[in-house]
Amino acid sequence: MHTLPTLITGEAGVSAFVDAAWPEEVRGGLVLSPRLGASSLRLRRSAPGYHADWHVAGEPVLIVVRAGTLRIGLRGGGHRDFSAGDAFIAADALPDGEAFDPEVHGHTASVVGEMPLEAVHIKLAELPC
Repeated sequence: MHTLPTLITGEAGVSAFVDAAWPEEVRGGLVLSPRLGASSLRLRRSAPGYHADWHVAGEPVLIVVRAGTLRIGLRGGGHRDFSAGDAFIAADALPDGEAFDPEVHGHTASVVGEMPLEAVHIKLAELPC
């Protein structure tokens, strides 16, 4: 099994990372995940110092960092950094029937260091795991 950091909505609507296991299949020496549906692809560039306040991804997005470092901030002051070559899925969302509360829900996103961030955002049709 291959694992990929995945930002989900945890207990009480608070965003948290889990290492989600993806199923794999072997084909002629390749180890592949199952085919995943995607609805769009965006190329992202953000300057050093960029910061997005508390928000949720809503729908699952696979983010592949090509250059720079993206810091995802979590409640309680924790964070996780992703640099060139790293990938994760942002899939935190509001619990059904709840309005967004910036004191409870979501994560922050910041570009840290002196290098601009370059990333690929792939909107997934569904969570693969």
